[in-house]
Amino acid sequence: MTTDTKNRTGRTTGRGIGLAAVRGLALALVSLPGAVLCFCLSLVSIALIPIGVGIVTTPYVLTGVRAFTNARRLLAAEWGGVRIPPAYRPLPEDANPWARTFGMLRDPATWRDLMWLPVDMTAGFVTALLPAVLLLYPLEGFALALGLWRVLPDPYWYGFVPVTGQASALGAGALGLVLLFLAHFLTPRLLDVHFRLTRAVLGSGQGELAERVRVLTETRRDAVDASAAELRRIERDLHDGAQARLVAVGMDLGTIEALLDKDPAQAKELIAQARKSSVEALTELRELVRGIHPPVLAERGLGDAVRALALRLPVATEVSVELPGRAEPPVESAAYFAVSEVLTNAVKHAGADRIWVDLHRADGMLRATVTDNGKGGAVIGAGSGLAGVERRLGTFDGVLAVSSPPGGPTMVTMEIPCA
Repeated sequence: MTTDTKNRTGRTTGRGIGLAAVRGLALALVSLPGAVLCFCLSLVSIALIPIGVGIVTTPYVLTGVRAFTNARRLLAAEWGGVRIPPAYRPLPEDANPWARTFGMLRDPATWRDLMWLPVDMTAGFVTALLPAVLLLYPLEGFALALGLWRVLPDPYWYGFVPVTGQASALGAGALGLVLLFLAHFLTPRLLDVHFRLTRAVLGSGQGELAERVRVLTETRRDAVDASAAELRRIERDLHDGAQARLVAVGMDLGTIEALLDKDPAQAKELIAQARKSSVEALTELRELVRGIHPPVLAERGLGDAVRALALRLPVATEVSVELPGRAEPPVESAAYFAVSEVLTNAVKHAGADRIWVDLHRADGMLRATVTDNGKGGAVIGAGSGLAGVERRLGTFDGVLAVSSPPGGPTMVTMEIPCA
């Protein structure tokens, strides 16, 4: 169920009931003619293949069927939270009509689409229409109780109640009240049944596997790119920072050796300068190592590392940790740097004066939540810090969720599978 159909206590709201009814009515009225048209055109086009006409028309018809089913997949994900990944086999762009026709007909996903069309005309139409009927039908009972029964045939049946007078009309109103009470609980669930029925026919294990492979391929590519960028950063920091200072120290030592007998005073100054340069080089090396893997993370674990991170922030930060043990080092490192990036974004862009961090493990997942009372409006987009966090978590099959309405608060939730 989508977030707009429940209030903070988890109970279904009136807005959610009305929204589910409107969506169901729209699906029933728009999808029924679309399903009938796609099904009839598909049957006619496939039947015309033996005489050659279907060779030309079938690819276009089946492409339309795919567009229709993909639109339903999109609505299932947006309105019902039911994901139905497509699993169509790729077709060469330069294929001739014969190859395209039989390539599409050999695709099991095509036949799932065609089998779904009659299901959507019948059971799908009913399950989509029921939410609206269940919500609107009680209004007729209320109208009968208010006097509509006087202009209707005698007897007029409302459900199982024969309306013949004012007393029976009040009974119809009472039945309408009972139906409205049932609609409060059943309307959103009936729309969910519609989308689950769609997934039962259109979905396939191969589709989910293909989607899984696609996601893993993208995250692996992102991980390789991120690793290469990190190596370049480390090389640049070493070359421009510690290495340059160590080279300067070596040159100072050579000058000191030449001046030690001639000008001891100047040699003493150069010794002090060399000592200062060596201290700065050591500081830069420590910062570089801390950026690769913080010592406190390796020694004391994720909870204490995040607490130490919070102490360095200019914003009051409260950290809550409930971790029964240590996760694997790569998982801890990914979680630490993800939390660090989110905290940095909150300090720089949110305008918050208080931040809360919660770390706990549940259902085999390491979950980190960062909440701030800033201005909100945070989104996951290209070039943003949150997009980088999402790529970092994706390497470990983790997920990132952001809730940041305008005006705040902002809640960023990160989950990483861990043993």
